[in-house]
Amino acid sequence: MNDLNQERSEMDLTNLHLLSACEAARLIRDGVISSEQFVEGCLARIREVEEQVQAWTFLDPEHALAQARTADAWRSEGRATGPLHGVPVGVKDIFDTADMPTENGSVLHAGRTPSRDAAAVTMLRAAGAVIMGKTVTTEFAYFSPGKTRNPHNSEHTPGGSSSGSAAAVATGMVPIALGSQTNGSVIRPAAFCGVIGFKPTHGLIPRQGVLTLSRTLDHVGLFSHTIEDIALLAEQLVGYDEGDPDTRPRARFPFVEAAAEEPPLPPMFGFVKTPYWERVDEDTKGGIAELIEQLAGQVEEVELLPSVIDAWELHRTIMEAEMAANLEREWNKGHDRLSEQLRALLERGRKVLAVDYQRARSRIEPIYRSFAELFEQRYDAILTPAATGVAPKGLSSTGDPVFCTLWTLCGMPAISLPLLQSANGLPLGVQLVGPRHGDARLLRTARWLAARVAVG
Repeated sequence: MNDLNQERSEMDLTNLHLLSACEAARLIRDGVISSEQFVEGCLARIREVEEQVQAWTFLDPEHALAQARTADAWRSEGRATGPLHGVPVGVKDIFDTADMPTENGSVLHAGRTPSRDAAAVTMLRAAGAVIMGKTVTTEFAYFSPGKTRNPHNSEHTPGGSSSGSAAAVATGMVPIALGSQTNGSVIRPAAFCGVIGFKPTHGLIPRQGVLTLSRTLDHVGLFSHTIEDIALLAEQLVGYDEGDPDTRPRARFPFVEAAAEEPPLPPMFGFVKTPYWERVDEDTKGGIAELIEQLAGQVEEVELLPSVIDAWELHRTIMEAEMAANLEREWNKGHDRLSEQLRALLERGRKVLAVDYQRARSRIEPIYRSFAELFEQRYDAILTPAATGVAPKGLSSTGDPVFCTLWTLCGMPAISLPLLQSANGLPLGVQLVGPRHGDARLLRTARWLAARVAVG
């Protein structure tokens, strides 16, 4: 008790927003701080920086505080608390929430109020989390930007489509947030905003109640400042859901325990340039070269097989065809109110032949098998840039996802680590990719690499 009282007296209540989700969950569980105090600390941070960053599309401070008070009352009554009890989470505005609007970044869905939570939101509530609000997404989670600005320089894009979630975490408005990725929508904004972004194996986290763009390519993604937080959040969200046909019943992944372990041997990395290396800026090339030098004999360059080179076109065919089918109602209802970019994609998707679509989908498994063999034989993770460079200047574009496309197509887990910095002070992300269902091992490898770079 004396230790607890001492910890309470030493807490700096003016900077609670700096706590990680793991730290906050422990302090709330131990009674050092309340959920209401932590949520109010995050709200104070929002009041401080939101006007500049504009990460939120819906935020009701009183509703967030009411959830926090309920969490505190639950704990004070001696009831069991979940791993995220009282911790606020930002949720991308394509995840249905029964108590908040979900507008999918489009005027066509303005005022839309779902009747039930998405599966991932249900899981968050079951773990005790406070749903802070809805973060900005691009239009239908595609390329047309929302209002969010890069927290490091407001003249630069935060990336997309999970722009609000990445920016909210980067500025300490919430310690963790949900996003999604159909091409590069988690990894790219994480890299541009200087946070950790994790895209797990396809089908690992249920997508029921999330805007469907492409069943083949859609993934739920996670944002935080620490790998420990990513592991804690992922552990709550993995599971089977009958509303998502790509999920499977499986034993619970011990993400937190596995991510904290030391690798039995120093990891080996396969460095992949992809056919788009010429798009990479000099700062990123130099940073990757320095990282490889620091890792000495633990990195080997891997040349992609000729069969992989078509992956980017295959991804485009699948994404455009499936998005055209899934957004057909929106096309018929108001295609003239869609952005020019999205309208052009849907027009192309409506013209994709069934034979070309089926051929593209049939190529995914052979491409993935070529990588699975690399992991089985030699490498713990593939190392590659998270993006072609830092966040581009201007707010009319969300950047180039070309370094995410291949891994999204194959459904492989990927993580962006903010390990590098450009000459202009903007963050540069390093991407690690693992084999399907090697998510926990990938987090362990990522933690090892982050610690190695910090020491080096």
